[in-house]
Amino acid sequence: MLLTGLLYGAALLILLLVFAKMRSFRVRQAVLLVASYALYLTWGVWFGAVLLVSTVMNFLVGRWLKRQPTAAVLWAGLAFNLALLAVFKYIPGIAVSIPVATLQKFSHLALPLGISFWTFQAMSYLLDLYRGEELDPSFVEFALYMAFFPVTISGPICRMPEMLPQFRSEKSVSRHDIGRGLCRVATGVLMMQLAQLLGKGILGGEGINGGFDHLTRWSGLDVWCLTFGYGLQLFFDFAGYSHVAIGAAQMLGFTVPENFARPFASTTPSIFWTRWHMSLSFWIRDYVFLPLAVLRREVWWRNLALIISMVIFALWHKGSILFILWGSYQGILLVLHRQWQALQHRLKWEPPAAIWTPISWLATITLISAGWILFRANSLPQATQMLAAVASPASYADHALPRSLYLLVASLAIAYAAVLFVINSLNRYAERLRTRSEILEVMVRERWVWVAPMWAAASLLVVIMMERQSGAANVFMYRFF
Repeated sequence: MLLTGLLYGAALLILLLVFAKMRSFRVRQAVLLVASYALYLTWGVWFGAVLLVSTVMNFLVGRWLKRQPTAAVLWAGLAFNLALLAVFKYIPGIAVSIPVATLQKFSHLALPLGISFWTFQAMSYLLDLYRGEELDPSFVEFALYMAFFPVTISGPICRMPEMLPQFRSEKSVSRHDIGRGLCRVATGVLMMQLAQLLGKGILGGEGINGGFDHLTRWSGLDVWCLTFGYGLQLFFDFAGYSHVAIGAAQMLGFTVPENFARPFASTTPSIFWTRWHMSLSFWIRDYVFLPLAVLRREVWWRNLALIISMVIFALWHKGSILFILWGSYQGILLVLHRQWQALQHRLKWEPPAAIWTPISWLATITLISAGWILFRANSLPQATQMLAAVASPASYADHALPRSLYLLVASLAIAYAAVLFVINSLNRYAERLRTRSEILEVMVRERWVWVAPMWAAASLLVVIMMERQSGAANVFMYRFF
């Protein structure tokens, strides 16, 4: 991972120099495309071949769709993408489970990195063309859209209408963009370190990964610690990567979609799923839920469409019974929230915000966190056993997880809440041109003066703690989706 990080860093510096010297967008596109493929090929030549085949096929189908915008052409393109995704992502798992000789040849296929992300980008391009979007990318531009290195491996999922004008821009990259992008990269690196620390624990083997993978019995307290902790681990991991990807793109003058917007501050499941993995959530909303919802006007159908959409959201991650159950559970939560809203509207009941908001927040985070059991458990029996422990009052009398993990999860949750509080407070001060305190004014306007030392100290502390441990942890979990 260190070598990969150095390669990406070197490529970013070279591209910054090119973008500073070259104003021609065609030269920039060519250099950026070569760099993107060169970096992607470091993960495997075979992966690059799959990406190239997908790129060529989708470009040709797109041209066909522009000449003949029919449903048959669209479905042919979607079928190709779904088949490609199924061959690499779902059939190997099926081949392992079902002893059919024909399937065994697929059992050892490696999953090309980012295939879930750039396949969805390709499908959104075809769907946008079918809907009448005026898109005319050259092959180089489309290939760059598919392989753009900051987002190729794990998103955020981009869309052609937003990216094409940026690929054709000749404006120079500003120092402001470079500085803000570098800040986001640094923030993302720290968050990913925290995710790794949660995975391993303060003492090696006593983290979230060990709690799921090595324990065979859990108390109710253990399960809640693991579910809350896993939610934090997944957030720090994927939101951290998203910061790195968005920041790297920003340093080159590109704006890509945000992926997280403080999801743990959500007070309803609906709000949560507009703040968590936003590029995928909005993709599912725009290309799955809304087309399904308008087919019928009945309320039951819209609710069913919501559940179907969340199941597809789950299957995008992994094709397994646990993920189908997780998607169904999240869909039911969204439906129940809608029913609750409808009941409030009929009764014309508006509870006091000061009382209801914290109750709604606690219920939302608890219910969302309970779902992580299905998302992370290694098997259905394990998930069943953990849910049974949650439902058993007697199991709360003891715990099997080390106290250090309870302390780590609580500390990071409190620290993250404190960081959000400070940021919100500073933003409120920033809205005023002048403050009464010169110290506060410096803190608001020149945040790097105090943020950089704090970031360095926190990173050093995490690195020291990680160096004292042995064993591996998932540095970036979403690369496997």
